[in-house]
Amino acid sequence: MKDVNPSAHTNAAEFVAQNGDELPILNISCYKFVTLADASALRDRLFERAQAGDLKGTILIAEEGINFFLAGTAQRVRDYIDFMREDARLADLTPKESWSADIPFKRLKVKVKNEIIRMNYPTIRPDTAERAPALPPEVLERWLHEGVDDEGRPVVMLDTRNGFEVDFGGFRNAIDWRITKFTEFPDAFRAHLDEFKDKTIVSYCTGGIRCEKAALFMREAGHERVWQLDGGILKYLELTPGAHYDGKCFVFDEREAVDASTLPRHLLAES
Repeated sequence: MKDVNPSAHTNAAEFVAQNGDELPILNISCYKFVTLADASALRDRLFERAQAGDLKGTILIAEEGINFFLAGTAQRVRDYIDFMREDARLADLTPKESWSADIPFKRLKVKVKNEIIRMNYPTIRPDTAERAPALPPEVLERWLHEGVDDEGRPVVMLDTRNGFEVDFGGFRNAIDWRITKFTEFPDAFRAHLDEFKDKTIVSYCTGGIRCEKAALFMREAGHERVWQLDGGILKYLELTPGAHYDGKCFVFDEREAVDASTLPRHLLAES
């Protein structure tokens, strides 16, 4: 099997030229908090079109938004995203991309849920609230190099994922409360609130959905200097060399975990 690690090549363009057909399956992950009052009807439309495109994965729809992980051939996946964007509420979807040799899902599931990410905290509704500040990956990389934010405050990385996910990899020296499910996060934060005095918190997770709710909760709980890592770990590994991150990133499919070797080809080609 050919080496598919881009870091082993002189430059990204060389990697693309040598491995253009090595990883033929496009995997996307995406979420958006937006009010979807017609979740059931939307579910039927999205299922029918995804099935016609022979896509596999999971789409979760709730009144608060949509969260999905899909895989298939590149053209069919991108055609499907174009179809989703025809709905004005989903016009600005920005999926994160990675590549694999095979489809890492056994079937297609499209479900209507009470929440697209369960927190059991009804006052936290990102679809109706002002979004908590989102920190671009490139800015986070600089802050971690410098050890402080732009105002000179110490930066604390707070992992909002479950403990078993953290075991695959995470940001160096990040806080990990070993929670077993996201619904435990509010109580864990309240128990440690005083430890963050005069510090800037950057919450993070796999793709951004949990840290978005977590950031809103932390601000509501009384800590103003809170950021969410925009796009989560996946976007950080996509847009930066991955400094300050150790290990891999757990994903909820048959790949189990991914690293920088799954970078999108268009980004590799442009670097």
